[in-house]
Amino acid sequence: MPSLPTLTDYEAFRPWRADPAQWLPIARDIARGHGLTCPAPHIFSTGTNLVLALDKKLILKIFPPFLRGQFVSERSALAQLHGRLRVAIPEIVVEGERDGWPYLVITRLPGVLGADAWPSLPEQDKERVLAEIGETIAQVQRFPVGALAQIEPGWDVFMRGQIEGCRARHERLGLPQKFLDGMDELLRDTADTLIAVEGPPVILTGEYIPENFPLSRGRSGWRLAGLIDFGDVMTGRGEYDLLGPSAFMTGGMLRRVRSLFEGFGYSSADINRDLKRRLMALMLLHRASDPVRHICIERWQARAGDLFELQDLLWPV
Repeated sequence: MPSLPTLTDYEAFRPWRADPAQWLPIARDIARGHGLTCPAPHIFSTGTNLVLALDKKLILKIFPPFLRGQFVSERSALAQLHGRLRVAIPEIVVEGERDGWPYLVITRLPGVLGADAWPSLPEQDKERVLAEIGETIAQVQRFPVGALAQIEPGWDVFMRGQIEGCRARHERLGLPQKFLDGMDELLRDTADTLIAVEGPPVILTGEYIPENFPLSRGRSGWRLAGLIDFGDVMTGRGEYDLLGPSAFMTGGMLRRVRSLFEGFGYSSADINRDLKRRLMALMLLHRASDPVRHICIERWQARAGDLFELQDLLWPV
């Protein structure tokens, strides 16, 4: 059986990952080593790590050594939140390491992936699901962070680094100049507030997006059924986790925005200028920030003349 290679960055890992023939036999061997069957594995092409369904009940996730931090985050978060949420999350069945690559075998959640179901959901179901997402974010953030507090970098270090590289990042990603023009002022105005967390830091996934939500359909319509992918978990300011749904799911629609925020615990009165300003800054500073490709509002670049107008478009009241 061949060994997993020594890869030190994502540029080397990406093409190797794209050819399952190079790693699928090793994944099957890992499964066999734990007495698990893998009759017809399903490879998930999206995401960061090596992820495949062994069968209808189990998922194998293999993390390259340079992403060991994601393994630690996922393992710690699943253990910390096990049995504590109103929605299902995966359970750890096996953990181990092969050639320096850590891995987890976790349970596979039932339901239809939000990325597949969301576009065709009736509007009232979208509003209901967004409210449930807000409730789930708030519920996760009510639990003590425990061992997750040790995940590096800490929030202040993370924020300082994101602020330092923010403008260069968005220039590279093609954000129009009219939004770049107000960026330095925005970051200057909000930096102190965002770096310093008010109260204890909370658990953040940074990944409340349709790809990570199994949905189920019952008599009353579609509901949030589960939450997956905890590889980017860290701790920090709770409003950070409102950004995924704001970019990918609310579409700048008043009732959707209100549903998400009320589920989270914010009233319409809370969606004021100061909150919008913080959220706009956090959206630009998010680990995966790429407004040009991620903001799902039709013609938003033409409809907003600057960052102030963009924040009003994203979070109307």
